[in-house]
Amino acid sequence: MTYGVIAGTGLVDLLEPAGGVESLQTPYGEVPVILGTLGGEEVAFVNRHGPRGFLPPHLVNHRGNLFAFRSLGVERVLAAASVGSLNERLQPGDFVLVNQFLDFTKSRALTFYDSTDRPPVHVDVSDPYCPELRGDLALAGLPLGDRLHAAGTYVCAEGPRFETPAEISMFRRLGADVVGMTGVPEVVLAREAGICYACVAIVTNWAAGIAAERLDARAVTEAMTHHVRAVRDLFAAAVARGAERPGPCVCQSLGGPEWPP
Repeated sequence: MTYGVIAGTGLVDLLEPAGGVESLQTPYGEVPVILGTLGGEEVAFVNRHGPRGFLPPHLVNHRGNLFAFRSLGVERVLAAASVGSLNERLQPGDFVLVNQFLDFTKSRALTFYDSTDRPPVHVDVSDPYCPELRGDLALAGLPLGDRLHAAGTYVCAEGPRFETPAEISMFRRLGADVVGMTGVPEVVLAREAGICYACVAIVTNWAAGIAAERLDARAVTEAMTHHVRAVRDLFAAAVARGAERPGPCVCQSLGGPEWPP
């Protein structure tokens, strides 16, 4: 199984069910994986926020999710995440193929390689998001027209609270385009596991202090549900395109030196 999909808020129905649910035991707990099809290929799906969707951002089992994918032989992961926009060019309803991130998380398990019994592992994240997968998504997303943006910097806040206007102002000065609460360490763990990873950020709202209205988590979830079909079509087209490309990607050579960690 080459592809895995990770999504959360409002996007739990992306696959055509095929093989039911498989519960995988990992060193980080049990992870339910939905087996289905997308773009004519077998795909594994993980709900980022757990089987009931109740895990808050700072408690997401990122290590378990990526370990489960690696155990299934997944080599490429497509992720979707809701974000707020800090950039006037990125309107609610737009899609952003993020290519860089800023990490402002505080209390999360950030690595597989936390043993003190061997030398530390430092992976290269100069290009944290797989260029090949981002290219597949960019071509697959041509029907979206101006709603699809080929690059953007994602800043990950700790959550579960929304950010203050002062924090958003700081993030903007640092070059962030969108803000979310789940993108890190997901992208880093994928790199450590030698898995290609790309994230489509779906803009659901303006960040705090940019729009006049207050932020509302229920409104974010509702906004995401309107994009299920568009995300499904985008991922299906990207999977179909990527399935025609043989051979390993450079991302797989940048992972940790041994597995399991």
